[in-house]
Amino acid sequence: MSIKIRKLDSSADGFQKALRAVLAFQASEDEAIERSVAQILADVKARGDEAVLEYTNKFDRLKADSVAALELPLSEMEAALEGLEPKRRAALEAAAARVRGYHEKQRIECGSHSWHYTEADGTVLGQKVTPLDRAGIYVPGGKAAYPSSVLMNAIPARVAGVKEIVMVVPTPDGVKNPLVLAAALLGGVDRVFTIGGAQAVAALAYGTQSVPAVDKICGPGNAYVASAKRRVFGTVGIDMIAGPSEILVICDATTDPRWVAMDLFSQAEHDELAQSILLCPDDDFIQRVEDAIVELLPAMPRRDVIQRSLEDRGALIKVKDMAEACAIANDIAPEHLEISALDPHQWAAQIHNAGAMFLGRYTSESLGDYCAGPNHVLPTSRTARFSSPLGVYDFMKRSSVIEVSADGAQTLGEIAAELAYGEGLQAHAKSAEYRMKKVG
Repeated sequence: MSIKIRKLDSSADGFQKALRAVLAFQASEDEAIERSVAQILADVKARGDEAVLEYTNKFDRLKADSVAALELPLSEMEAALEGLEPKRRAALEAAAARVRGYHEKQRIECGSHSWHYTEADGTVLGQKVTPLDRAGIYVPGGKAAYPSSVLMNAIPARVAGVKEIVMVVPTPDGVKNPLVLAAALLGGVDRVFTIGGAQAVAALAYGTQSVPAVDKICGPGNAYVASAKRRVFGTVGIDMIAGPSEILVICDATTDPRWVAMDLFSQAEHDELAQSILLCPDDDFIQRVEDAIVELLPAMPRRDVIQRSLEDRGALIKVKDMAEACAIANDIAPEHLEISALDPHQWAAQIHNAGAMFLGRYTSESLGDYCAGPNHVLPTSRTARFSSPLGVYDFMKRSSVIEVSADGAQTLGEIAAELAYGEGLQAHAKSAEYRMKKVG
């Protein structure tokens, strides 16, 4: 099986232009999808349950007579967990425990506690941290089933202290995935509605007679879901608008090339737009990885998807040294960064743009997808330059707390009044001055 994966050299003229061509990705906005989503959102906002039921029955080929009938009882999730094959149940429970453990540690360390301090004049300043009241979790349905995404979205919300977690999941033709339902139970989801698409996003954002409005919507979906999340942002919070999955492997040529090839496959198999890139200073090793790709690809069930992804958006890049590899990695700002080297910490110290870092030859990215513990909802499309993985902090909000003493009002009032007059806002100035003894 032949494959034509792009090979670049950082020392070649035009390398930066060639690299930009590899990284180029513009999320297409299909006008028909945008029009359809806008109509669905407006319809659900206006008609509530009636519209949600109409679209759900139409798109998922159901015959439900009410949205209430689309809400699953707790007993069905419990039955789904009980019905799992023992080995698979144990794996799901182990993954949930590890994800929960990581996020509980994150909650302690990420500044999620309220605090205050008192100044000499008695003025108290601080911050109050509180969880969201209600979060919505979108889970893809149909051909795809992602119990790991249920855990990654629901568990940090539960650890953060969110009062209620509402999950929506489409069930085309009424087919429910027991692994997804079991994951919802283990993740701490409170309510599950078997609805999907833009109508589910609209129901979560605006609320209907049966579906409660949430404060934030998280979770992946198709183009209709992504468009809907983009449009309701501002009415509710959203996690992100994720692009295609990405992996960047930095290797010092000491790892088995077959391992590296399979790591590149692990992202390429997601879809044709996924991106897999290798950075290595050793020409011979790059050739060995390419040979491993040719050797291993025919046995992959999703080989056609992998091949298209690697040929269209993949690259094997020869770099001057590992330091240059780190510099290029920071420019790429990948979703997943593997540093497969004898001393990964030496090079990790030089990385400041990555969604998640996987250090050492035994740390495959796939472990992070399922059970390592850190969240697998990560920034894509170079947004790791300014954003972070989904975490406990995404389900909390911070309120500033200011309690000014009588003495503090004298000092602060004078400062505030002077600045307010400078801005031409007399009422601001007077509001501060009224509390000052010399004015009162």
